[in-house]
Amino acid sequence: MTRILIVDDEPQMLKALQINLQARHYTVATAADGRRALLEATQNPPDAVILDLGLPQIGGLQVIQALRAWSAVPVIVLSGRSEFAEKVAALDAGADDYVTKPFAMNELLARLRAALRRPTRAEAPAPTVEIGAFTVDLAGAVVRPSRGDGPQVRLTPTEWRILAVLLTHPGKLVTGAQILQQVWGPGHEQKTNYLRVYFAGLRRKLEADPSRPRHLLTEPGMGYRFEP
Repeated sequence: MTRILIVDDEPQMLKALQINLQARHYTVATAADGRRALLEATQNPPDAVILDLGLPQIGGLQVIQALRAWSAVPVIVLSGRSEFAEKVAALDAGADDYVTKPFAMNELLARLRAALRRPTRAEAPAPTVEIGAFTVDLAGAVVRPSRGDGPQVRLTPTEWRILAVLLTHPGKLVTGAQILQQVWGPGHEQKTNYLRVYFAGLRRKLEADPSRPRHLLTEPGMGYRFEP
């Protein structure tokens, strides 16, 4: 059966969605906060996620970004936030659709069916990736030494988004324009100087020899590649 993860901090909303989806023969898992949602998604990967934005512990946008680091699961945002900027931010973060509360159940179900019909993007094989001496926990947004108890490596939110784009396509060329569009949004495709600055920072933090990178590679004139 198709498995749906519903994430909302309103118990009545969770219950109503769960009842309606189960009545239509979906298997349903629920989470009331962002941390639990990511844990559930990694332990029991869903076929689609219905996600509120205003969540405790980890906000909805951060949940989307963490999911997109390792999963192509369809994400439908179901939120009371109707501002245009909120919708753009959610879609830019990787959401597939956005439904505003209050909503018609039939419309939400139709959007869910449409999302499930869409072909999914290629996914990374696991939610953790090795980069040199470090283990990148994509679901938890943590970088730690693979051996020993050294300190975690702290990445900025923008560094995380750039890294997530590359790690989702291991061994494949990703153009600079693709990264710029996914991280900064449409209209930024020509601002390649952004990428030079951020890739230099990522290499300083993750590569054994930043001047001769082994994993975060530049393909001159074409783009960038993560080499496992």
